[in-house]
Amino acid sequence: MCMTAGRNIVWTLFPGRRRSRTGLIAALIGVLLLPLTVRALLQQPNNPPRNLPEFINRLPDANDQARMRQQQKGNQKDDEAIKAMLQKKISDDSAKLLKMAADLKAEVDKGGKDTLSLDVIHKTEAIEKLARNIRSAVSQPAQSN
Repeated sequence: MCMTAGRNIVWTLFPGRRRSRTGLIAALIGVLLLPLTVRALLQQPNNPPRNLPEFINRLPDANDQARMRQQQKGNQKDDEAIKAMLQKKISDDSAKLLKMAADLKAEVDKGGKDTLSLDVIHKTEAIEKLARNIRSAVSQPAQSN
């Protein structure tokens, strides 16, 4: 090692030292500028994004309100029609269930005391299925509201 050359020899012997100082200086500058950039960003006014058309953020005018009321009335009419159809289906299925139960009772009374035919078992299964369908149709509107 030659001491007369001074710094040049030290820098050539330890080249990583210059890089570490440069990185340290850049990090200090970044840390010092960070509060300034944050303050500048916070002081900017909250403008809506420029790519959104203006009509998206506007309040509905009288025409829009009338159109929305008309759509709600149409939806109510549709709901009433659906409820009427469901009520009719329930009453038709109930009448069918009553007829099937009366037929089953007549067939059981017609048969012997200790015997059941295969036809009676099939009818009871059909009655059970229809009763389940009626129960689900009755409970369906209560679930949707």
